[in-house]
Amino acid sequence: MNTITLRNTLPEVFSQRTDIQSDVWLQEVVFEKEKTYLVEANSGTGKSSLCSYIYGYRKDFQGDIFFNQTNIHNLSIHQWVEQRKGHLALMWQELRLFPELTAMENVLIKNKLTGYQKRKTIDEWFERLGISDKHDALIGRMSFGQQQRVALIRTMCQPFDFIFVDEPISHLDDSNSSIMADMLMEEAKRQGAGVIATSIGKRIELHYDKQYKL
Repeated sequence: MNTITLRNTLPEVFSQRTDIQSDVWLQEVVFEKEKTYLVEANSGTGKSSLCSYIYGYRKDFQGDIFFNQTNIHNLSIHQWVEQRKGHLALMWQELRLFPELTAMENVLIKNKLTGYQKRKTIDEWFERLGISDKHDALIGRMSFGQQQRVALIRTMCQPFDFIFVDEPISHLDDSNSSIMADMLMEEAKRQGAGVIATSIGKRIELHYDKQYKL
């Protein structure tokens, strides 16, 4: 996948509004592979909805979204599975980790499905993010900032053309935020992927090719 295009896209919940002022909603926006984007938003403007639409998790929107030239409205269940396995990676704002599993189990449960990253690489990521002592800690007993670091590692345990990170550093200090930014861009560059980050205030510091106001 080389491009993701939004064309006159709008959450259905906003369909009766006449005051939409956005760089994304009701516009034509093209996200390109190997480029980096920031979508800044105020709370309640549909930031997480945007990620869910592109990931195919929700369909309650007007307009169209295209993967290359294919309208996602036309994708079958099997095609969506293939997109998520090999083309789209998403770090959810709410993380969606399994609280009853350990940090490493949360990562490996995905990596065993994809077989994509080496255990050595995963261990190095834990070390860089300062959570190497949390391998066997239950996610439910870790701080949200620690969970965010685990979630990024899990998100990168697959091949992708585009990676979405929805408010990835909201609970992190500047040092760990910088490390996460470096790791994210290193992996995206290695895969030749596009990066789309969202923020409602504290944004991950990347060299953005373009910034949008939602």
